[in-house]
Amino acid sequence: MKKAIIYLATVLVVLTLAACSQKSSGEEKDANVVKIGVTGSDGELWPILKEKAKAEGIEIDLIEFSDYTLPNQALANGDIDLNSFQHIAFLKQYTKENKADLTPIGATLIAPMGIYSEKLTSIEEIEDGARIAIPDDPSNQARALKLLESAGLIKLADDFGLFGDPSKIVENPKKLDIYPIVAQQTPRVLPDVAASVINNGIAGQAGFDPVKDPIYLEDSEDENTLPYVNIFAARSSDKNNETYQRIVELYHDEEVKKAVEADTNGGSIVVDISKEELLKVYKGL
Repeated sequence: MKKAIIYLATVLVVLTLAACSQKSSGEEKDANVVKIGVTGSDGELWPILKEKAKAEGIEIDLIEFSDYTLPNQALANGDIDLNSFQHIAFLKQYTKENKADLTPIGATLIAPMGIYSEKLTSIEEIEDGARIAIPDDPSNQARALKLLESAGLIKLADDFGLFGDPSKIVENPKKLDIYPIVAQQTPRVLPDVAASVINNGIAGQAGFDPVKDPIYLEDSEDENTLPYVNIFAARSSDKNNETYQRIVELYHDEEVKKAVEADTNGGSIVVDISKEELLKVYKGL
């Protein structure tokens, strides 16, 4: 009887250790699964990046969102590990308004913003009183207004800053009707407006060629566009995570760069800016 009890106890210990070992092994495997929030995963970019990461033991799980605010909420809540959909200025505005402890950890690309029209072929054709649609989120709204200023359509106040709004327009000689709407709607209203300022990624999703189709395009080489460099964002506690940093490095592989060019018809450019430089720009906003 005593031997039987000892035997059963031994079996239980072995089974318990085996279960713990399996759990530990599973947790280790899960530790290399990285959930990345995105607002679109069509094209060649993500499949290629996922394959490159998989070859190094990193499994990328893409979580798609339909609204620009949701990927940052999910990141702050711990539902995802990284997100890749926004530029530095957008992240800064979100963290400022929501007191979220998020930070950029790597640059991805810059996507010049353009002015599009179904009715006009040049910026000079915009008539007095024309309605112009722009994104309504603070960072992209300000960027759109600066683009209209660079096109010579309006003049903004000296203290416009990075998140100014239409109230900061000091000169509007053509009395344009500036129409802020949700960024994803900017291509859909083209039949009803003279022109629409559309984010590069959204323009691509709507079937536009972001190089040939705009009647006016942002200058991507202007240093003033640095706040609009797109990034990988993480929780600040994960800013030095080696796995996440490796994903950033893989994004800058030549094959990935070519995929970005193909996916965006040459409209987006992968940029290699150090994490330190990104943080400098981010903190300076």
